[in-house]
Amino acid sequence: MSSTQVERNISKLTSNTVALVLAGGKGSRLKDLTQWRTKPAVPFGGKFRIIDFPMSNCINSGIRRISVLTQYKSHSLQRHLQRGWSFLSGQFGEFMEVLSAQQRTGEGWYEGTADAIYQNLDIIRHYDPEYVLILAGDHIYKMDYGKMIAAHAATGADITVGCIPVPLKEASEFGVMDVDGEHRVTEFAEKPANPKPMADKPDKALASMGIYVFSADFLRQRLLDDAQLDSSSHDFGKDIIPQAIKDANVFAFRFMNANTGAPQYWRDVGTLDAYWEANMDLVTVQPELDMYDKNWPIWTQQEQLPPAKFFFDEDSRRGYAVDSLVSGGCLITGSAVRRSVLFSNVRVHSYSEVEDSVILPDVEIRRNCKIRKCIIDKGTVIPEGMEIGFDSKKDAELFEVSDGGVVLVTPDMLGQGLHQL
Repeated sequence: MSSTQVERNISKLTSNTVALVLAGGKGSRLKDLTQWRTKPAVPFGGKFRIIDFPMSNCINSGIRRISVLTQYKSHSLQRHLQRGWSFLSGQFGEFMEVLSAQQRTGEGWYEGTADAIYQNLDIIRHYDPEYVLILAGDHIYKMDYGKMIAAHAATGADITVGCIPVPLKEASEFGVMDVDGEHRVTEFAEKPANPKPMADKPDKALASMGIYVFSADFLRQRLLDDAQLDSSSHDFGKDIIPQAIKDANVFAFRFMNANTGAPQYWRDVGTLDAYWEANMDLVTVQPELDMYDKNWPIWTQQEQLPPAKFFFDEDSRRGYAVDSLVSGGCLITGSAVRRSVLFSNVRVHSYSEVEDSVILPDVEIRRNCKIRKCIIDKGTVIPEGMEIGFDSKKDAELFEVSDGGVVLVTPDMLGQGLHQL
C-alpha cells in the first residue's frame, strides 16, 4: 500500500472518530495554582494553556469532532475554549463543544472518568462515531492520533491504550501495564504501590498516557455494564481496562519515534516541580518540545497585544532578557530577566532581577525585587524590594515551597484579594 493510500485510510478513520477530552480534574498536586481553575486551564509555555496541546493534536491529526468534559471550576477553561476554539465549522460536521456535568443520568456529578463518558452516552450516540478517542486534558505532548487509530483498526482491538516508558520510581502516579510480544495488554494496575518493571528495562515501567481508542459499540456496552455495578469506581484505569483484559482485545500503542525507537516527548505536569521543569525546558537552545514546528502548530486563543518592549540602556539599569521566552504586552524596564518564561502583559520594573522563573499573565514586579526559581500566578503584584527564592524558610512562611525548592506565589498569599467574593 502506498503512503498516499495509507494517509487516505487514516484520514477516513479520523473522520469517523469523536474525541472526548476529560478536563474536569482539580489537579490538587499543583497546590494553589489550581485553587481557582481546573488543571487543563493552567497557562503553559508563555502563551498557551495545558489543554491546547491535546486539542491541537486533534486538529493536526484530522479529528474535528471534539467534546470537552468539564466539572471542577471550569469557567476560565470554558471561556478559553469559546474564544480560542470556536473556528470549527458546523457546516462541515465539525464541532468543539463543552459537556459540563449536568446530571443527565441521575442526581450525581461525574464520579470517575468512565462515569463522565457514561453520563453523555446519549450525546455521543447521536454523532454515530465508529471510534471514540478518549484523552486526558492535562498533559503536554505532540502526537498524531491518526497513527494510533490506524493501529487500533489494524489489530481489530476493542481498546487501544497509548503508553510510554517512565522511570520506575515515578510509575506509582500512573496506570502501569504489561504486554506480550504482540503488544496485547496482559496486566494493568492503576497507580500501584509497587509498579512492575519492563522486562527489557528494569528501571522503567510501561505507563498509560491516559489516551484510549475504543470501538464505539464496545465502549457503549462496557459503560452500560459498569454503571450497574455498585462495587465499581467507574474509572477507566481502575475498572474498565482491567476487566476488558480478561475478556476482550486490549492492545498497547507505544508512543515512540518511528526512526529511532526512542520514546517521544510527553509530560504530566501534575506537580509544581514537574510544571516548572517543563516550562524551563522551553528556554534551552534545543528543547525536546519544539513549539516552532510549522508542520505541527500549537493552536490557542490569540489575544491582541503589542510587542514586548525592553528599555533603558544605562549601566545602572538595563532592560534585557536572555535565554527566556517573553510574550506580547510585556514591559521590561531597566531590569534583568534570565532563563525565565514570561506570559503576556508582565511588567518588570527597574532594578529588579528575575531568574529561573515562570511568570504568568498580568503579573507586576515592582522596583528592586529579586525573584529566583518561582512560579508567580496570574495578576500577582510583587511589592517593591521583595526577594523570593533565596531563603526557603522565610519563603515558606508566606508561600508554597515545593520539594524541589520551587516557590509558588499567588495574589491571595500576598493578601491582594484578587478572588475575594
